[in-house]
Amino acid sequence: MATPNDSSRSLVGLVIVSHSRALARAAVALASEMLHDRPVRMALAAGLDELTLGTDALRVKEAIEEVDSPEGVVVLMDLGSAVLSAELALDLLGDPAVRERVVLSAAPLVEGLVVAAVAAAGGASRAEVAAEAHGALMGKAAHLSAPQDIPRGADEKADRVAVFAVANVHGLHARPAARLVSEMRGLDAHVELRNLTTGAGPVPASSLSRVATLAALQGHRVEIAASGPQAGEAIDHLLALAARHFDEPPDTPPALPVTQNAGPLPASPGIAIGPSRRLSFADQAVERAPASDPVAEWRRVVEAMADVRREIERIRAVAARQAGPQEARIFDAHLLLLGDSEVLADVKQRIRSGASATTAWLDSLAVVEKQWSELPDPYLRARAEDVRAVGAQMLAALTGAPSAMMTGPGILIAKELTPAQAADLDRDTVRGIVLAYGSPSSHAAILARSRGIPALVAAGPGVLSLVEGTTVIIDGSTGELIVDPPEAILTRFAHRAAEIAEQEARQRAAATAPAVTLDGTPIEVAANVGSPDDANTAAAAGADSAGLVRTEFLFLNRDQAPDIEEQVAEYVAIADALCGQRITLRTLDVGGDKPLTYLHMPVEENPFLGHRGIRLCLDRQDLLLDQLQAICQVARKAPTSVMFPMVSTVAELRAARGLLTEAAGPEGTPEGLHVGMMVEVPAAALKIATFLPYLDFISIGTNDLTQYTLAAERGNAAVAALSDPLDPGVLRLIDHVCQAAADRIPVAVCGEAAADPIAIPVLVGLGVRELSVSPRSVPSVKARVRALDLALCTSLACAALVLDDATSVRQLVTSSERRRTRASTLD
Repeated sequence: MATPNDSSRSLVGLVIVSHSRALARAAVALASEMLHDRPVRMALAAGLDELTLGTDALRVKEAIEEVDSPEGVVVLMDLGSAVLSAELALDLLGDPAVRERVVLSAAPLVEGLVVAAVAAAGGASRAEVAAEAHGALMGKAAHLSAPQDIPRGADEKADRVAVFAVANVHGLHARPAARLVSEMRGLDAHVELRNLTTGAGPVPASSLSRVATLAALQGHRVEIAASGPQAGEAIDHLLALAARHFDEPPDTPPALPVTQNAGPLPASPGIAIGPSRRLSFADQAVERAPASDPVAEWRRVVEAMADVRREIERIRAVAARQAGPQEARIFDAHLLLLGDSEVLADVKQRIRSGASATTAWLDSLAVVEKQWSELPDPYLRARAEDVRAVGAQMLAALTGAPSAMMTGPGILIAKELTPAQAADLDRDTVRGIVLAYGSPSSHAAILARSRGIPALVAAGPGVLSLVEGTTVIIDGSTGELIVDPPEAILTRFAHRAAEIAEQEARQRAAATAPAVTLDGTPIEVAANVGSPDDANTAAAAGADSAGLVRTEFLFLNRDQAPDIEEQVAEYVAIADALCGQRITLRTLDVGGDKPLTYLHMPVEENPFLGHRGIRLCLDRQDLLLDQLQAICQVARKAPTSVMFPMVSTVAELRAARGLLTEAAGPEGTPEGLHVGMMVEVPAAALKIATFLPYLDFISIGTNDLTQYTLAAERGNAAVAALSDPLDPGVLRLIDHVCQAAADRIPVAVCGEAAADPIAIPVLVGLGVRELSVSPRSVPSVKARVRALDLALCTSLACAALVLDDATSVRQLVTSSERRRTRASTLD
């Protein structure tokens, strides 16, 4: 938000950095009232979104660039981390000339902004504007202060002192300490803590890395010493926090024991046997490259911090949905460690002394980790893991190395995996995966299936207490989890694994043949791909086409969008890998939980119901037009389809088709370019007839359609069992689409249900004639189709539509299969 118009470019610009967007807007409105239509450019960098308090260095940088001119910029900040964000923003500015023109003002935000705006409107220089803002409180101070009132320096005696006893079971470990630090950072006071029981301290309450070194255990007495304008508020607030255990439950429930069939959900088929393993953080002994210019090295640190902060915030949101707010609070500690002023000051000093960004970060974190690992209490000592976690993420951002690796070959046991972690796993090392949280349709589960790694999810927190090296058996098809099995069970599962391997070999041998049901109905089995390598795998697996090309693989994890030429080259490489088979390119599907670093995308409370897919692309038509131009060029060389995601209204589809016509240019839309849409929103399924005049095909995304229909977020472990595409409510929507499209355009399914052996006969019976699955699933899906009879599938589908729930549907299909098996045996 910059205001007002371009006529103000010759004046000093103002940037308002505040934790609250509402507060910043109100301050700008107040200042604007004093200007009497004289133009001053003011930009906000306030709040993480409309409701979430916080500051973002990247947004501060963008705001500075919005209002910059040869006269320079004055930045006003409210408190705490706003100052740190503004300092980091200066380091992010690429142009040194711009950096030299920026003044960070220590003035109070509201009074300072009013005075600064008036001074800027009058043509004052940036130094004069900053000086006027800094003196904004002089009038008020002169009026209210007694002659003996003298400001107290930070090194003088504290204004107030108080003592509290630590009541938390595990003392001031990462979560309660993070709560304390975050609350103190929001106050205009200098606060120090001392452990009176042990004598440790004093340490600044604004530094998580230092507060942890107090080693304050349950029952220890901690002294608070505060000075400054809000010293009283700081004391009262901290005492109230301590009285309520820093908002941590007073008792932590014990971990659940791990038992056979304790409740995991199957997520990726296959049997795996091996020792339990963990993720270890990146090796601290990375190559210590020589340092370049200190300014460039510090900039590397700041940019890496911005990347890691976004990733931690994303993971925190996922953890809050899956495991609850208490479990997610550990990521608050990670965020505070990442921006710890003491740590950053140390890193910056090391870089000034000649160290590289990587070396400075490693050496600084090593000091903090050593302090934590030497704490006397074993629970607090174990919190050094949090330092390693943040350190590993920063190393990954600085060096491009994986942030975590397996401790050895075997079965990976983890809370959850990010998509990046799942994609980085070594298939030769990871024999199987067991996640405490997550769901079968989470991104981690999808990646496990695409890579052929057996996996279980939602196994519960008890699995996290497994001793490293304990023998584990998992069956990713049935959900079985067996810990420390006897020899007889080991032998039985080893035989089952061998039988599955033989069956898969037979299926691969027949994979290139068409998939035709027993009565002669052809079913196209396509592949979902996300790169040319995936396309090569799909071709080798016998895929009939690429039913879904996830084009966002080109747009994510980079600093700017790919140009048209790069897109054409990648799409043609996918087409070439499939040797003339049709490829279906889904336009960019990002937003919400899949952000682009080069787009300013606000944090959304519910990203799955937010600004994503076609909605985002229609607002950023430059991105969509470039992509559609690339798709048109590819369509003139190879059989190509284009598919629009997350369509919910006909107006969106019409707008997208209009842009396609514009992108095609004077040559016109390429002959043979098919246009389709994803059906992922229940409203789109119900009114599908209104979309049909604009479509050549439909592809149903059962992952999103299921979560929207059942109000069960697909990555949430608490509702993972509910989020089943075989729920009759979801099946009725698919049936409605198939009935409306019958004899007009083909219907495909590209969600995970397309590879589910129990779902396949139901989908075929409803009228689906294309199943698009992961490349590794193509042979087994073709084999499944060849064993089906269309009349029986139709009967099953009709019966499934009137059942109570997904469990009943699965039982129906399973019972039917058993009856057929018995009948064929008798024959």
